[in-house]
Amino acid sequence: MEHEVYVPFPVGTVRQALTEPERVARCVPGVQLDADAAPRSPVGRLRLRIGSSTITYRGTLTVSAAADDRPGDADAVDGAAATVTVEAKGTEARGDGSVALTLAVRLSPATEPGPGTTLTCSGTVHGDGRLAEATGHSAETAGRRLLDRFAENLAADLRQRPVEGQADEGAADRGAAEATGPGAFDTEVPPSPLSDEGAVEAADTGDAADAVEDLDAGDAADAVHAAHDAHPEHAYGHDADDLAPAEAAHARRTMIGRSAEEVDHAPPRGRYAPVPAPEQNGTSATLRWAAPAAAVVLASAVVVGRVLRRRR
Repeated sequence: MEHEVYVPFPVGTVRQALTEPERVARCVPGVQLDADAAPRSPVGRLRLRIGSSTITYRGTLTVSAAADDRPGDADAVDGAAATVTVEAKGTEARGDGSVALTLAVRLSPATEPGPGTTLTCSGTVHGDGRLAEATGHSAETAGRRLLDRFAENLAADLRQRPVEGQADEGAADRGAAEATGPGAFDTEVPPSPLSDEGAVEAADTGDAADAVEDLDAGDAADAVHAAHDAHPEHAYGHDADDLAPAEAAHARRTMIGRSAEEVDHAPPRGRYAPVPAPEQNGTSATLRWAAPAAAVVLASAVVVGRVLRRRR
């Protein structure tokens, strides 16, 4: 199988990263490395998904560079091709199957989609057990997906953990910038010509804003109400009795004096209040006088019947 992936870093940087077995194993998706492994000999578990099944292998990984490539000499391979060989062996964690991988990775400069490195991967896989039961198409699809995700993980790992040469270049750039001096945006801005009273008010405003940011929602609301109580003229104007208008007091009682349960369960008011169902006045009135009248008629009939019997 052959597959190409792209890494947005120079050839020398990528090659130096691929010569670090721990970094290569860490970038393989689905790998869980052992913490007590020997240096440059990563050992761990790999969960590989092929088709609709998942196989867990336990094994080791080794990395070797070509004979004409010297590890650590990143400048020697910039702009030229380099080759790295990755070998991995493992056995099924639940079963008797095994697998052996030999992958040759050829690095070459790339210009699209941007300056970087193209990794041309070609290798062979020999395995038995559950891997042998998978179809060729599903195994090839799983391998291409694994290489694509490996390239993405390698780029992210290089951004977080640069190689030694790249880290040294970054430190040298920072040292040169510090030696040159502050730039145009680092120049200290002179203070504005404000009066002492304005400066004091600005400082008080800044301190108050910092204090409010450090408070939570409840404390911030209490602080705002306390400030309004201390200076009522800022919110309601100068009143003779230092009292808030009736409208503001009613709004405060309506919004603040009610608990969350009351607000959630209170019926809506105003235009959104529920409209009561109309009462059926005709039927209700008829039932009110029909029942007593029927009782009177029945009682009268009983009385009249008894009187007529006695006369007979």
